[in-house]
Amino acid sequence: MARPKEFVRETALQRAIEVFCEHGYEGTSTEVLLRAMGISRQSMYDTFGDKRQLYLEALQHYNTDSVADLIRTLSGASSPLKGLEMALSTFASRAAAGAALGCMGVGAICEFGRSDPKVTLLTDSAGRTLLSALERVIAEAKRAGEIGADVQMRPAAQFMAATISGLKISARRGASPEALRGIARMAIRGLR
Repeated sequence: MARPKEFVRETALQRAIEVFCEHGYEGTSTEVLLRAMGISRQSMYDTFGDKRQLYLEALQHYNTDSVADLIRTLSGASSPLKGLEMALSTFASRAAAGAALGCMGVGAICEFGRSDPKVTLLTDSAGRTLLSALERVIAEAKRAGEIGADVQMRPAAQFMAATISGLKISARRGASPEALRGIARMAIRGLR
């Protein structure tokens, strides 16, 4: 008879995400993961597979949650431009608060580039979802006359996505919340 699991899978996965955010894939040992997750080696293998499978699941979970949070913020404002402002401003504040951990999505891109097809698939998928949401909001803002008529949707969405990544990296580097919010304000001004 199999022993019942003595841990909550979601909690263990969240703890693994925190470790991968802070140290990356290569910088994270299995022992560090096990301690942080509060599980045994056998439990990890039985539940998540090996370290690589755990990393891929953690990256998928992290990307899905991060993009969904950003899309909710984009969509939750009184106007499209306010949604963009709120998303960048909220993100700038959150990025500064969580800077010690870093961003698992940006970390995966920096660590693997395009060398790992499975990691690339996950980061590309999250990037496409985010870009699509940004294009939609920018198109709505353009129709509402909130941004310049000459602003092209795709390059503007790509600029906003790059700004978000830049905010994450700047936060990790130690930029102050004021500096991050200033970057966010400059990005919004660039759309007008």
